[in-house]
Amino acid sequence: MNRQVLVPLAIVGVGFALAGLLLATGPEVEPRAPDSLVPLVRVQTVVPETRRLTVSTHGTVAPRTESELVPEVAGPVTWISPSLVSGGFFAKGEPLLRIDPLDYEVALEQARAELARAKSEFAAATKERDRQLDLAEREVASDAKLDAAVNRFGVAEAARRSARARLERAERDLARTEIVGPYDGRVRSENVDVGQFINRGAPVATLYAVDFAEVRLPVPDDDLAFLDLALVRRSGKSARKVPVILRAHFAGADHEWQGEVVRTEGEIDPRTRVVNVVASVADPYAESNGRAPLSVGLFVQAEILGSEVENVVVLPRAALRGKGRVLLVDEEQRLRFREVDILRLARDEVVVRGGLEAGERVCVSPLETVVEGMLVRVSEAEDTSEAGG
Repeated sequence: MNRQVLVPLAIVGVGFALAGLLLATGPEVEPRAPDSLVPLVRVQTVVPETRRLTVSTHGTVAPRTESELVPEVAGPVTWISPSLVSGGFFAKGEPLLRIDPLDYEVALEQARAELARAKSEFAAATKERDRQLDLAEREVASDAKLDAAVNRFGVAEAARRSARARLERAERDLARTEIVGPYDGRVRSENVDVGQFINRGAPVATLYAVDFAEVRLPVPDDDLAFLDLALVRRSGKSARKVPVILRAHFAGADHEWQGEVVRTEGEIDPRTRVVNVVASVADPYAESNGRAPLSVGLFVQAEILGSEVENVVVLPRAALRGKGRVLLVDEEQRLRFREVDILRLARDEVVVRGGLEAGERVCVSPLETVVEGMLVRVSEAEDTSEAGG
């Protein structure tokens, strides 16, 4: 045979011979069942506690009192306070604007003169009436003269009262040429300048008070159960004040303000099912330990402090299996399902008020497949209470 054919055949034959030798002399493999994989889980030890429930929400700061600055007399503006600018602060009774008083001073003098004349005529009419009454008692006066004297007295008295009223109005109009701040406040906007003629009743500025600031906070109707709010009318009783903490990042730092919920608005939004509660903060512009002012228009996060509940267990949301069940790890390291009574279900935690005993261990690790009685291993870094903090 050709050498080119014999060499490959010889190589193949040697390979088969070596393979057979290895199979004949190799160790025997004993079949064995695969090791079962026991999942490793984290647990939280049940520790009942007293927890104050809170409701988180948000809103925008608004003034409690806001009004238009409206002149009650017309005329040219002769002076404007430096405080009457957008953002300016002013005190109650502080002059903000003056109108030319000349016409009103003239009207006041005319009213004084009219009152003096009316008083003189009233005095003469009184004297004549008394004289005619005296004559009538002596039966020496005619009825016509007596009637005329009494009528003149009535007309003079009416004229005197009318003149006194005109004088009071002239005095008020003159006083109204100086417009003062109605309360301690701040200017939101203004649209007046010196020399401008302003009319009675035409707004010249928008002001708001700085004694209190308010924030409308939307609260879902389900969360109202956790707040101690007065939702019904109570005759003769003041409304309960519910504490609220407002937080915001302002002027490059985080700030916090203390306030209280003072009322709820009158209806539930039919689309969103929320109720707007109103939180109030006293003296929002006060300087206190570097605290920033709670400025109107600031967006804030709010934490409303609700009622306290006793003997509840706070678990992470991951501990919940379905609508109302958790997994317990018993003394034999096996999983057991347990039905629990849930008080509140939040984004990151669940508050349980029944169904768990102190010292029991709740599985807080996510497991894809769970079977009653399944064996598990508990992590050495066992979380006994912090997970529910």
